[in-house]
Amino acid sequence: MSTAALIPESKLPALGTTIFTQMSALAQKHNAINLSQGFPDFDGPQYLRDRLAYHVSQGSNQYAPMTGTAPLREAIAAKTEQIYGYAPDASTDITITAGATESLYIAITALVSKGDEVIAFDPSYDCYAPAVELAGGVMKRIQLQPPEFKVNWAEFADQITDRTKLVIINTPHNPSATVWSDSDVEQLWQTIADKHIFVLSDEVYEHICFAPQGHASVLRHPELRQRAIAVSSFGKTYHMTGWRVGYCIAPAIISAELRKVHQYLTFSITTPVQLALADMLREAPEHWQELPAFYQAKRDRLAQGLANSRLKVLPSQGTYFLLVDYSDVSDLDDVAFCHWLTEHVGVAAIPMSVFCAAPFPHKLIRLCFAKQEATLDAAAERLCQL
Repeated sequence: MSTAALIPESKLPALGTTIFTQMSALAQKHNAINLSQGFPDFDGPQYLRDRLAYHVSQGSNQYAPMTGTAPLREAIAAKTEQIYGYAPDASTDITITAGATESLYIAITALVSKGDEVIAFDPSYDCYAPAVELAGGVMKRIQLQPPEFKVNWAEFADQITDRTKLVIINTPHNPSATVWSDSDVEQLWQTIADKHIFVLSDEVYEHICFAPQGHASVLRHPELRQRAIAVSSFGKTYHMTGWRVGYCIAPAIISAELRKVHQYLTFSITTPVQLALADMLREAPEHWQELPAFYQAKRDRLAQGLANSRLKVLPSQGTYFLLVDYSDVSDLDDVAFCHWLTEHVGVAAIPMSVFCAAPFPHKLIRLCFAKQEATLDAAAERLCQL
């Protein structure tokens, strides 16, 4: 028998280091202002941190229940009813996961079998496709076009076949910073109502929505929510991305299947963190209630800082991202431009084409404005030199 090391056959041979890791490393190397990766450069609420310390000190340091602590699931159910007029069952419908990414993964793994087709809308978050591929599914992507990134519902209907099992939607949308309306959700329902198709709704930016009509959640739709999984993220809501706590809401019959995957993937999530988050939801609801205004001020500050630049700022209706068109500045493709921008201007951004499977010829880059005012001002000053 050979003693040479065995080389595994990769299940994801096309994947390498993500663009987010690459750009953050490049930003560090060149001492650039990092507006690439989507995380804040400020801390979360003091009350939340104090409650974590309290629960650790009180000995809440053993395994939590597999589905999540009861206080957190109950607080989520109460908030959901307050916002969307729908009260999910805290025992059967809500599952706490290791960030929203785990919720997305367990939903795809539980629902998608070999040969099943999954429809997603590009540009799309990069964790969807690998999970579908690992489950043996086939990704079918519908390319949305700037600047509005609106769904062509006729094209969507044409993509549906007898093999379609799941549709993945994301609103507010990363990376385009656009949002769906209630009429979009209704159009989705009308298209799939008579078909055996589930919906995975990535709503991690539900509390960072600037649209006058508010966030269009699938949970508002009485029929659609019976076959949907809604995913959210405490990291986005409370500026604590490193805590890695998210959750999914789905009918009991769907949640039961998701939990079968969850219990053998992570089983349970850090106990004192869950208890602290439950306290925060219950005692300080003003935080998530004020979040749209908090981030809108940051969005406006960066946009106004770029008003006299050669960059064209696209409208941001949600998330903590801003798209800018650099076609008046450079002929480079977006990946090359982001590298050049980091190395020579000192601002790191994310190219939009990495979110698409098909060629994306538009000269658009994504900037993150979840930063302190001084960071945004310094970045705008550098970008105005272009």
